[in-house]
Amino acid sequence: MHVAITGAGGAVGRVLVPEFESDRLRLFTHGETDDLDSQPLDATDRRAFVDALRAAGRSDSDESDGVEALVHLAWAPADHEEWNDDHAANVAMTANAFEAALACGVDRVVVASSCHAVGMYNRDDPVRFESTVQNPTDVVHPATPPRPDSFYGVAKVAVEATAAYYADRHGVEAVVVRIGWLMTADELRETWSDSPDRHRFARAMWLSPRDCRALFRAAVEAPLDRSPVVAHGISCNGDRFLTLTETMQRLGYRPRDDACEVLDE
Repeated sequence: MHVAITGAGGAVGRVLVPEFESDRLRLFTHGETDDLDSQPLDATDRRAFVDALRAAGRSDSDESDGVEALVHLAWAPADHEEWNDDHAANVAMTANAFEAALACGVDRVVVASSCHAVGMYNRDDPVRFESTVQNPTDVVHPATPPRPDSFYGVAKVAVEATAAYYADRHGVEAVVVRIGWLMTADELRETWSDSPDRHRFARAMWLSPRDCRALFRAAVEAPLDRSPVVAHGISCNGDRFLTLTETMQRLGYRPRDDACEVLDE
């Protein structure tokens, strides 16, 4: 399969690159990288985005079969507490990704959202960024109304709405992945020494690297019975309150890791 990944130099991108190395793969990063075979791309420049994606479809042979799936992870750091131009630029990058996909005939766009788009559910403190109650009472489904916990979450809600617009208006296959807390098992264990609310958040939202790779592989390849699909991107954690039912049913995702089992080892 011919796959392009933006934001390939970020934490999620670096986890995914080995998963797709057997595919025809084109990586885009914001700047030059010494350890990745990537092309610099300013995703805020729509024309540049279109040109780069079109060139990626011709890069490996004279006969272009085009990029089939675009995994859009590019995201610039922005203040969680205030809305500013950086947030707006991140949302614009998502629109540019879809416009580039339309222009280049890309079949599917997978975009990165976040659990912070619904982060105010099961919150015992409305201010602390990662605070969740000991025993959550609200199960959050992909169709549950968004309740962002920060301007970062607000921007991710806008990303989800952008994906829905392009799916409904233009027929683009869109998969939105609400990524949880991606970290290794050792990093998860280290949260024992964090504050109780941060540790509870880690147990509920953990996404292991192995499950991250499996989820994005499914997001790229699974046949879709409708679009867009909103998928919760966490492992099969015993303390989760984001449901995995639709992610498993719509995408065939089968998570293998559980934060509770890791912490009980």
